[in-house]
Amino acid sequence: MDRKFRSGHWDNSTTMLRYLLPIFLALVSLGAHAQFRVEVSGVGMTQVPIAVATFRGDDVAPQKIAAIVSADLERSGQFRNIDTGGVVLDENSRPEISTWRQRSADALVTGSVTRLADGRFDVRVRLWDVVRNQDMGGQSHAVAAHDLRLAAHRIADFVYEKMTGDKGIFSTRIAYITKGKGYTLWVADADGENAQSALTSPEPIISPSWSPNGQQLAYVSFESRKPVVYVHEVASGKRRLVANFKGSNSAPAWSPDSRTLAVTLSRDGGSQLYLMDSAGGEPRRLAQSPSIDTEPTFTADGKTIYFVSDRGGAPQIYRMPASGGNADRVTFSGAYNISPSLSPDGRWLAYISRVNGAFKLHVMDLASGTANAITDTSADENPSFSPNSRLIIYATQQQGREALMTTTLDGKIKARLAGQGGDIREPDWGSVQR
Repeated sequence: MDRKFRSGHWDNSTTMLRYLLPIFLALVSLGAHAQFRVEVSGVGMTQVPIAVATFRGDDVAPQKIAAIVSADLERSGQFRNIDTGGVVLDENSRPEISTWRQRSADALVTGSVTRLADGRFDVRVRLWDVVRNQDMGGQSHAVAAHDLRLAAHRIADFVYEKMTGDKGIFSTRIAYITKGKGYTLWVADADGENAQSALTSPEPIISPSWSPNGQQLAYVSFESRKPVVYVHEVASGKRRLVANFKGSNSAPAWSPDSRTLAVTLSRDGGSQLYLMDSAGGEPRRLAQSPSIDTEPTFTADGKTIYFVSDRGGAPQIYRMPASGGNADRVTFSGAYNISPSLSPDGRWLAYISRVNGAFKLHVMDLASGTANAITDTSADENPSFSPNSRLIIYATQQQGREALMTTTLDGKIKARLAGQGGDIREPDWGSVQR
């Protein structure tokens, strides 16, 4: 996978199709169902030992609620699951706290799943603090069968927030691209399951980007034999053409209010950054530069844009005011740094750096400027932060196959989301489902 920058032009690599868009995309096929298995590896220093008992009614429910909740919590890196031995406990059970202390659990989750007369399911949960022998509250969700997974994710969010004080991200969604006979844009739960096709095309689809309100996806499509930016309404499937100017139209990124897109256009010669209304219209150029400027991303307050430029001779990450103006270089370690992603809390920058020919995910503490590689793989791509800033999703290669991974910011806990029938690319992490 060659990603060299030569004479002001990007080579014909997968990465640079995202950026300056030669007509090539190295994706491999994935089965139509796009289902995943989750493999968690690594050990964290401060994981909370938690027991999730089998919910009463779980054995006859279409989805195993307790198993989904357990997997969500473990994948976060904040929890370590304690074997419950198949014990069934509902939300009304008064657990023997001493038993769970003996099993070294700090917390216990109990609950039930009951089919209602109208065909929906009533899902209930209760959380216990085993250390303090304290009832920490509960929840109930009345949902249709197809929303049982979402109910389980919301329960995991509830447990996560009660135990950590931070918002959970299990009821969020991800988007990604696959290629089989054609190209498909998928929307899935944060654990990779429940994948739904949003768009299929015989031509490449690249650079999916969630709007902050979680209602829209921007992406680049080659269906008209050139790169064009569309905005897609996820709920309805309706879409609108936003940028179809002369030359390439690429790398859409949303402002925090979901009203504005930063895009890379070559309409005036060279690839430069522009702002435009997310409904379309005339773009406004942000800077006058003879260099290649691409891959914009907004800070959470909307005041600053980070981007990639070769103005120093090789791709590096810069930032400038969202209104335009002078740019400051951000990355100084490494000769080749691309794919910036900012954490919603404004503390961290994730990016890809080429190190001795390998492309590795790095995380920078923006306050200190200290950056560290957090992976041991060599073909990492396209990092994207979770809405609570605690996890990063990215694409990589493992054992000769492309796969999605999530990782904690220190790289100690990783989860592989591996497709049953093939490989996947270009993940982007969206907001909580409403």
